[in-house]
Amino acid sequence: MKLDILAIGVHPDDIELSCSGTLLKHIEKGYKIGLCDLTQGELGTRGSGGLRLKEAETARQMMGALCRDNLGMKDGFFLNTQENILKIVTVIRKYRPEIIFANALEDRHPDHGRAAKLVADACFYSGLQKIEDGYEKWRPKTLYHYIQDRNLAEDFVVDITDQMKKKMELIACFKSQFFNSKKKKSSEPKTPISSKSFLDFIYAKNKSYGRSIQVDYAEAFNKSRTIGVDDVFDLR
Repeated sequence: MKLDILAIGVHPDDIELSCSGTLLKHIEKGYKIGLCDLTQGELGTRGSGGLRLKEAETARQMMGALCRDNLGMKDGFFLNTQENILKIVTVIRKYRPEIIFANALEDRHPDHGRAAKLVADACFYSGLQKIEDGYEKWRPKTLYHYIQDRNLAEDFVVDITDQMKKKMELIACFKSQFFNSKKKKSSEPKTPISSKSFLDFIYAKNKSYGRSIQVDYAEAFNKSRTIGVDDVFDLR
């Protein structure tokens, strides 16, 4: 299966929180989308790794992504090692995406920036002929980093106004992690992301990025290289 975009997140729900509106928009346009989580998020205060895997699959089906792999790296303690690079290289070569989305370049959670560098390195090594894993070499055309908790200066934004409602439905698939007004009060500990105010923050963040291009909601990205333009009238 060849993909157009492969979105990679270090924790299940990173993708849904940060770039799922963009993925939904491209699925609607007919592009083939796949997902990959590096860990099960097993260090999260609420829920468990096994439960988050189930929630991630529910979100994948709702999104309409064609696949979702989990690489089983150790949440919180994965390193930029040969073993972990090669795990990502194999996924890249397996699906041969043109574009990869990855975690924020730096963020409140130390896993995010570390994963961003790990994925960037894997994108390069995936194109080296002498790394043999049973797949042909493949290097994506480009890598974009979605912006997460911290309000980094964006390089570009994507209008997700029409996808915002469904994006929030995808986030709600992770019932163990986020506020759900229809669910009885949880007995698990409160966390910075388990209250309604965090979901309000997601709306506000996407609204803030949308304002810069005069739309209701947008998701923001940082680029890994210079972006070329064929027609300047295509830019907002």
